[in-house]
Amino acid sequence: MMEKIEAFIQTAKLEEVKDALVALGISGMTVSQVEGFGHQKGQRMNYRGTSYEASFIQKVEIEVIVPAEMTEKVVDAIVKAARTGQIGDGKIFITPISQVIRIRTEERDLDAIQETGPSED
Repeated sequence: MMEKIEAFIQTAKLEEVKDALVALGISGMTVSQVEGFGHQKGQRMNYRGTSYEASFIQKVEIEVIVPAEMTEKVVDAIVKAARTGQIGDGKIFITPISQVIRIRTEERDLDAIQETGPSED
């Protein structure tokens, strides 16, 4: 069984989280710049002396697919690397993955997510 871990974190914490995941042996991840809001409900910004409400906060989304037995280690690493103790540190979502297929080789499941060499997808 595999699981998809989606972490929404502060942009400034991306390198720390990436380094923590690489240290665990994670060899692939997807990173996206995203905007949204949660409990913060946006933030007050100042531009040229004028204050305005920004309704969306910029975050980074990191997605990784891991064997289920690695999920807790990966989550712990993300939490430790991304935590500032302030509102807006982010959220992590975990979803079961029923199947993975590497298009180039047609490898499936764990074989499809493991590193195979320099011509990796």
